[in-house]
Amino acid sequence: MGMMAADEDLSFDWVHIAYEEKLAFMETYGFAGNQGKVNLEGILIRPKGVPSKTLFIYMHPASTLQLMPVPRATARRGVHVLCAGSRYARNDTACILENVVLDLGAYIRHAKERLGYETIVLAGWSGGGSLALFYQAEAEAPSVTATPAGDPVDFAGAGLIPADAILFQAAHASRARMLCEVIDPSVIDEDDPDRRDASLDIYDPANPEQPPYSAAYIERFRAAQVARVRRITARVKEQLEALQRGNSGERERGFVTHRTLADPRFLDASLDPNDRPIGWCYMGKPETVNNGPVGLARFSTLRAWLSQWSIDDSQADGVANAARISAPLLVIENSADEVVPLPHPRMVFDAAGTRDKSYARIEGASHYYAGQPEQLAEVTALVFDWLGERGLA
Repeated sequence: MGMMAADEDLSFDWVHIAYEEKLAFMETYGFAGNQGKVNLEGILIRPKGVPSKTLFIYMHPASTLQLMPVPRATARRGVHVLCAGSRYARNDTACILENVVLDLGAYIRHAKERLGYETIVLAGWSGGGSLALFYQAEAEAPSVTATPAGDPVDFAGAGLIPADAILFQAAHASRARMLCEVIDPSVIDEDDPDRRDASLDIYDPANPEQPPYSAAYIERFRAAQVARVRRITARVKEQLEALQRGNSGERERGFVTHRTLADPRFLDASLDPNDRPIGWCYMGKPETVNNGPVGLARFSTLRAWLSQWSIDDSQADGVANAARISAPLLVIENSADEVVPLPHPRMVFDAAGTRDKSYARIEGASHYYAGQPEQLAEVTALVFDWLGERGLA
């Protein structure tokens, strides 16, 4: 009841978008995409009785964002907000980020042509940040013609409409970069995660390397993380090639990647220091999450691994795509962010090719702004001041 009372000033309306797409095989369960159409669902949040020609679109590759504090706080400033779910909402096992770009394009076209919005602000929060940059780069100058697995993608033919401004808020540079920095490098056998190099297991109390870690250890640890990701990628490509050579209808496979949340930054405050809590992460105790059911890339298909998680193959890299955009860009760092590695927002800002880019830091803000009304109010005011200076809100 408390949540309902707090939201009495807002209306929440279901938005359904369907568009035709021919798929070689099914990758989403149920009615979402098995009738020759992609079906998408979003929630349009509006302040009651307040018209707006400006629409903020929040989209994450695999999450729904309508329950988050940020979109609601945005709507209370007098604009309309669409929390857009992709075809992979709440399940990124088979997520192809190129397909998510097409989904986002369908939402923007619907907002412009059917709902009558004139200004689109693409709000890239958390995992939506690199998605927003991927979309904008391809909308401004389409270049991608295939997924990393070689399946055709027609971004040019999709007629993607560029957004008028991009927010990169509490966002990491890419899913692939995130995984590469948190995957547990101690695993030496993907079929038996109990076979580990104890000297690389930061959760092993017998490991002589303890925080604060030496620079040499971190260098070795990071190199081992990249090496493990590349071993998995090589295995994925081998299996895809074998399926393509096979004389059968089999096109795809799923697999499990164990132990994927072991970033030394969780345990060592001296690494990329900010105000985050130590010994904790956004999903709980790091050692528990490391092999729990919700770890990054825990379940994946072969194609999804290449699109989302391969550091060498993913085309959704925020740093690379930021260099290709010309729309105004606002990058926001939260000083107590327990999800986003500290260097990521600055990397994206420095790489951004647009001449109109700004950087801001919200002191004390956690990733979700949970229980932080002051920081939430500060960041919302910041966004609207920035947009107002550009005549966009």
